[in-house]
This record gives sequence, structure tokens and C-alpha cells, in this order.
Amino acid sequence: MKKLVQCVPNYSEGKDLEKIEKIAAPFKKNKNIKFMGCEPDADYNRTVITVIGEPEDIIEAVVESVGIAAELIDMNVQRGEHLRMGATDVVPFIPIKGITMAECVEISKVVAEKISSKFNIPIFLYEESATAANRLSLPSIRKGEFEGMIEKLKLEEWAPDFGERVPHPTAGVTAVGGRMPLIAYNINLDTTNINIAKEISKAIRFSSGGFKFIQAGPAEIKEKGFVQVTMNIKDFKKNPIYRVFETVKMEAKRYGVNVIGSEIIGAVPMEALSDSIEYYLGLEGFSVEKIIENELLK
Repeated sequence: MKKLVQCVPNYSEGKDLEKIEKIAAPFKKNKNIKFMGCEPDADYNRTVITVIGEPEDIIEAVVESVGIAAELIDMNVQRGEHLRMGATDVVPFIPIKGITMAECVEISKVVAEKISSKFNIPIFLYEESATAANRLSLPSIRKGEFEGMIEKLKLEEWAPDFGERVPHPTAGVTAVGGRMPLIAYNINLDTTNINIAKEISKAIRFSSGGFKFIQAGPAEIKEKGFVQVTMNIKDFKKNPIYRVFETVKMEAKRYGVNVIGSEIIGAVPMEALSDSIEYYLGLEGFSVEKIIENELLK
């Protein structure tokens, strides 16, 4: 059986489309890689690329892409709404078909070593690849952002898994790891008050007493005139999209604010969407097997 791994690298550039095209080029030129999407966001100043392929092809392309990003992105001047610590901020590997999580962890280690040795970028292994408890969570690793990494890497508990204890002068630090599929999900509020988004984020995220498997924070989308509750749903089977969406709507009412839309960044499992279809339409006995396109793909 062919082994298929998904990779969803995040880059700290969402405005310069010429740079983004160059960063994406290693994936696009490889005909064995399925290029699922490139989503730049100017407000976040961040781009998410989603690809699927066999491990050898993905490894080669992602290492080349990271090198291009290191040449084109200077973290000393990069600014945006999204927290960040490196030109290539994070590189996750997700098992899709014929491959185990253990194999994804090994892939992450191979990629981490290659990036560190070729480009002199310190690497933290995170999630399933983490070598210590404080590296399980990406927000914990990223805390301090690029500007705080010089001092952070000097701390005994924050020695990188690969590379020197000094961030790359322009490309910063990168996190690499194996993880299960997550949903990057943002909910828009009809207000410019970032404090409201902060309070709602606290209400839903696990670290503040909210839902397990939910990481959340506020974001200000100035060009569009609203704020977002931005989140990662780490296990949609335990806490589905509709539950989080309805909770944000309920919390927003406390402040006289409405939800005016939402967005999914990157790919999403079909089951995650079918769960919400079932909930909102009140369907009985519905499942992904009833979706025609899903059957055609088997």
C-alpha cells in the first residue's frame, strides 16, 4: 500500500505573493505531490500550504521550501496578527493512508535534522514528536515569539532538539512534529474591540478552563473592521465545530456582539463537516457514507 503523509507548513509571510509563490514552488514542481492549497492571509501575515504525498517526496520538497523561506523572510521586520517565531514557523506531519503516527514522528526527526544542518535553524520537536513535556504544546514553544527566542534558548529547559542555542538571525526558530489532523478555525465578530475576543477565547480554550482539545486566542483584522476568535480544534470528534461555534455565539451575546461568519484554514476532514451538517439539519442516522463524492473516492 502506498504511504501518504500530509504536511501543512506555516510561513510567516502573507502579503508578498511573489515570495509566497517561490516558497510554494518546491511542492508544485513535484508531480508526485498533491498540492491541496496555498492560503496567504495579509492580516495574519502568514501563509498555510497543504500538501499530500509519499514521505520521500514530501521530505525533499519541504526542506527546499524552508530554505527558500529562510532566504526571503526577515523576522526582524515581519509583523502580523498571528504569533510567530520563525520564517517557517511550524511543519506538521499528519498520517493519511498506509502510514502510522510513529512513522510520521520519524519523518519529523529526519526533516528537523536536515533543516538544522543545512540552514542553521534551531528546531523544536513538538506534539507527538516532543522530547519533553514542555514541548507538547506549540503555543508553549512559541511563547516569547521571535523577539524572545535569544533569551529563551539560553534557558536549560529550552535547548533546541536540533541546532545551536541561538536563533537564526533572520529565520528564527522552527517547530517540527507529527500530529493528528486538527482544524484551524476562525470565528468573526462584528466588533473592533479586541478585549471581547480575548474574553471569549478564554471561555472556550482548555488552558483557561474551557473545552478540552481547543486552543484559542484573539486576532484583530483591521482591514476588514472586525476581530476574530482564532483557534485550533485538536480533536473534532471530542469537541466538534458546531459546539465551539454555538458556544462562541452564546458568549458573544454577553457583550452585545454577533458572530458574522467563520473560516477554515487549510484542509478539513469530511467527517468534521458532516457532524455539523447532522447537527444543524437535525438529521437522523446521517454519516459520511451518505455523501456521494465520498463513495466515489473509495
